[in-house]
Amino acid sequence: MNIHKRFVIQMFLQVLLIFSLITALIVFSFAILGFMIGDEELKSDLASAEGYFISENISMDGDTVIFDESLRELVDHQQGWLMVVSVDGEVLGDYLAPESIMADINSHKFSGSLLQDEKLDYTYWPLNETASDSPLVVFGREKTESILLERVRQETDWVSGRLDLRNETIRLAEENGGWVQLIDQSGNVIDQHHADNEPATYAINQILAINQAEMGPTRTYFDEATNQTLLVSVENKQPATLAEQSVSPIENSIVLIFILLFLILLGSTFWYAHKFGSPLLQMMKWINQLSNGHYAEPVNHIQEPILYKKDGKLKKKYRLYKDLIINLSHLAKALKDNEAQREKIKSTREEWISGISHDLKTPLASITGYAKMMEAPEYAWTGEETREFAGTISNKATYMEHLLEDLTLTYRIKNGALPITPEQTDINEFLKRTVISFMNNPDYSSKHLQYHPENMHVKAKVDPKWFQRIMNNLIENAHKYNPDGTTITITLSTIEQHLIQITVADNGIGMDQTTTSQLFNRYFRGTNTSDSGSGTGLGMAITKQLIQLHKGSINVKSMPGEGTVFRILLPVE
Repeated sequence: MNIHKRFVIQMFLQVLLIFSLITALIVFSFAILGFMIGDEELKSDLASAEGYFISENISMDGDTVIFDESLRELVDHQQGWLMVVSVDGEVLGDYLAPESIMADINSHKFSGSLLQDEKLDYTYWPLNETASDSPLVVFGREKTESILLERVRQETDWVSGRLDLRNETIRLAEENGGWVQLIDQSGNVIDQHHADNEPATYAINQILAINQAEMGPTRTYFDEATNQTLLVSVENKQPATLAEQSVSPIENSIVLIFILLFLILLGSTFWYAHKFGSPLLQMMKWINQLSNGHYAEPVNHIQEPILYKKDGKLKKKYRLYKDLIINLSHLAKALKDNEAQREKIKSTREEWISGISHDLKTPLASITGYAKMMEAPEYAWTGEETREFAGTISNKATYMEHLLEDLTLTYRIKNGALPITPEQTDINEFLKRTVISFMNNPDYSSKHLQYHPENMHVKAKVDPKWFQRIMNNLIENAHKYNPDGTTITITLSTIEQHLIQITVADNGIGMDQTTTSQLFNRYFRGTNTSDSGSGTGLGMAITKQLIQLHKGSINVKSMPGEGTVFRILLPVE
């Protein structure tokens, strides 16, 4: 999965998570809001309660009705009463029920008294909603305004148009924040009690509207004999409408919802910044570290990897950037390798320059010396002497050319700049042709060359050009440093069909341990001004490097007077 798909999935999951949180918050907030509204409504008006609330707070133990303490407190607070009545009209239990109501029920006038009593406000529920013969729970309370109206009506002097209220009536009105007005047929207030803030004159339509509405705590009574009207009102102790009750809780809940949404947004911002920004900051530090030449992966203050766990797996918060981290790791490795390669090139370049300056100094000195001798005016050289000097100069120039070629070759090998093109090659046939070419060369007629091939076909992937250089170096080395009549034997064999073994052995003068231990080092033999055929001293070092490029190895065994054996091992492809 690439980084684009990984980002799409991550963003979808994060948005889904935030959406779920917001949805849960809204549902939870409205649930709390509903509970608050219901609780407040219940406290102010038990009549609005659901049947399950009544069933949970009233129980029956045999014939005894038990009212829960919280239910009794609500009834007390709302100045009401409770009764439990059977379907047959029998009172099973009550709490603060008036004696008059109890008497009506016992005389089977229950329904009539409830329906006809204007001074009574009641609500009922089945005690058990699932049972058809469930007892009824009745909650009732007196309408204060109706009671006050009845008392005032009886105590009004209609003839004289005056309120003649008793102390008990006045006390009832004051306890309930009530007021009374007596209005004549013209709409003028002719007497009043505690109605200073009310109108002094009423239009007919106002009185009719109050009379027809029959709502709230205001009641009217019209006396037909005198055409006078009583207005009686008490403080509104009835619960406000649901909209009025819920205004404050809704406002508080909306404010709470917005606060919580803001907190979620703020928390999400920090969380997103940490989840997506923290890894990016870490990788920016890593890139900055790479730009400063530090190629190791980031570690913390106790040198533990920041990106990976102890088991080597990528930490969870960095998995989204897996592709980027892999690419940065490859970049770090490439930069590190390039840095090492630059150092290697710098080192080998210095060695190459040092080698050239050292190795060219002696042949150049010889060439310069012979040239000065030839141009000296005090000597008259014969033609034969001149040709001898020219031959020496030519040999030294050829040596310098070979030396430069060998130095360049070693430089390219050490810096990995030598192209190797392996080809499937029949090694038996390759070595056979090599030996024949040496045997046909008159310069090598003083030595005896032998070749012992493998009985089976042996094939390997080698670069023909550079593998030929390897074999030429070994055979030429055996020829150059051994006396005439030496036998040089080239043998091909296999080891368990996995390795090719090539040996170049001679029965010549051999080498001591010091020579064999340094044979593959550069410049071991050095140069020799008196021996034009001494070589560059790089041949065996180049041979070993070329064999290693073919994923092989070489070793030498030799003892003074017992000859020398070179053994090459190459993998079978």
